[in-house]
Amino acid sequence: MIVSNFDISAKQIQEASERIVRLQNKLPDYIAGGSGPFLAAVYDERGHLIAETANSVVRDGCSHCHAEMNVIATVQKKLGTYDLSSHHLSLYVTAEPCLMCLGGIMWSGIEAVYYGVSSEKVEEITGFDEGFKPNWLDEFKKRHIRVCGQIEESVGEAVLKSYMDSHKKVYKPERT
Repeated sequence: MIVSNFDISAKQIQEASERIVRLQNKLPDYIAGGSGPFLAAVYDERGHLIAETANSVVRDGCSHCHAEMNVIATVQKKLGTYDLSSHHLSLYVTAEPCLMCLGGIMWSGIEAVYYGVSSEKVEEITGFDEGFKPNWLDEFKKRHIRVCGQIEESVGEAVLKSYMDSHKKVYKPERT
């Protein structure tokens, strides 16, 4: 069931679904190249792809190299600014952003977020701790950041299950 913090049209849902499925379909190639099981893309208001990057935590040995953080950094560098708000950008990601990525999105100036698999399903499938995110949809709405999620969730679940079946590393700090 799709969740949203704004009134979303059927056309917007269709466009988001197409973009999320495209990311999910490309993700196995990124995984084969050593990236983690998440992929993000940023589009401008005219529908032009600005950048697309995958999670690279394990490959790069850096805990903040999530797909969302990587794509935001790529776009900021490409556009030459830390404040993306005047560019009217939307982020599409294969799974609901974790706690760290929510902060990065909020402070970047991204105007809209569309995601595939819910955090609940990510945790269930991978065991990755998505973090404490109470009322984040409402908090983003207060900041005029539109969110629509759980788009084509079953497609993303299949990709995550395939990742886990391949016995690739799920990065998370070891807590005792």
